Amino acid sequence: MLVDTKEMFAKAYEGGYAIGAFNVNNMEIVQGIMEACNEKNAPVILQVSKGARDYASQIYLIKLIEAAIEQFPHIPVAMHLDHGPDFELAKECIDLGYTSVMIDCSHDEFEENIRKTKEVVDYAHSKGVTVEAELGQLLGQQFDDEEEGGGHSSKVVYTDPDQAVEFVKRTGCDSLAIAIGTSHGAYKFPLGSNPQLDLERLKVIGEKLAGYPIVLHGASSVIPEFVEMCNEYGGELPGAKGVPEEMISQAAKMAVCKVNIDSDIRLAMTGVIRKAFHDKPENFDPRKYLGPARDAVKEMVMHKLEVLGNVNRI
Repeated sequence: MLVDTKEMFAKAYEGGYAIGAFNVNNMEIVQGIMEACNEKNAPVILQVSKGARDYASQIYLIKLIEAAIEQFPHIPVAMHLDHGPDFELAKECIDLGYTSVMIDCSHDEFEENIRKTKEVVDYAHSKGVTVEAELGQLLGQQFDDEEEGGGHSSKVVYTDPDQAVEFVKRTGCDSLAIAIGTSHGAYKFPLGSNPQLDLERLKVIGEKLAGYPIVLHGASSVIPEFVEMCNEYGGELPGAKGVPEEMISQAAKMAVCKVNIDSDIRLAMTGVIRKAFHDKPENFDPRKYLGPARDAVKEMVMHKLEVLGNVNRI
C-alpha cells in the first residue's frame, strides 16, 4: 500500500527502530528490496534521486514502484524524492503521486534554507504529502559529481541542536536529516581513522525535539565482504570504509526513524556481477548476472532490516 511517512515514523519512534530508505534505479533493485521486505514483514521507503531519474526516467521508476505495490499490497511503501534541490522538482513529484519529498537546501544559509523549505512544506501539506528537510552538511561527495542532487562538502558541518529546534518550528517539516558524522559514498572516514558518530549530539537533538523523527543520510556500512569481492574481480576500492552497523543500530533505538542506504546495494550488485563475468566470461545473457545481482540486493536488504530493527513491523 502506498503511504506517507507520518504513521510509519510514529510507529518507528515508539518502537525504537528505523525504516530503511533504499534508493531505486532499476527493476532488479526494486524487486530485491520488496522481496526482502516481504520476507521480513517490514515497511519500506523507496526513494528516487536525481541520478536515478536521469538514468531511468521518472515515469519508469514510478511505474516500477506501482508494480511493486500491486505485487505486495500488504507492505506499507512510501515513494520518496531524495535530495530534491528546489521547489519546482518537489512540486512535480508531489503532483505525480509521491507521498514524501525531501527538500535539501542544507548548503544555503540558515534563513534561506528555512524559506525554501517552508515553501515546499506549505505546498506538500496542502496535498497530504510529508516533507523531509536537512540541516548541517555531510562530508564527502554526493555520489557522482552531484548527480544525486545533494552537492558535496570538503568539511562536515554538524547540526546545531538549538538551530534544529528553530528550523523545525519555523518550517513545519515532518522529519529532519542531520549531520552527526555520516558521509556520502564508499569512503565515509579517512584512511587509518576510527569511525565515529556524534551520538551525544543525536541524543541532545532527540531530547530537544522529543518525539520528532530524525533521518540519517550516508549511513551505508560498506561491508568489507563486498568491497573485497569487487576488488578481487577487477574493481578498485582500496580502503573503502563505512559506518559500523552497531552505531546505526544504536541510532535507530534513539530518535532516528529513517536511515538512507544506497552504497551497500551498489557494492553488493557490482561485486556479484563482477564475479559472474569472471566465472563465466562466455555468458552474454543479462538475466544470468542480473538475476544473482537481484538476489544480492535481497540478501543485503534483509540484513539491513535486521540492523535497523525493522522486522515484523507490519
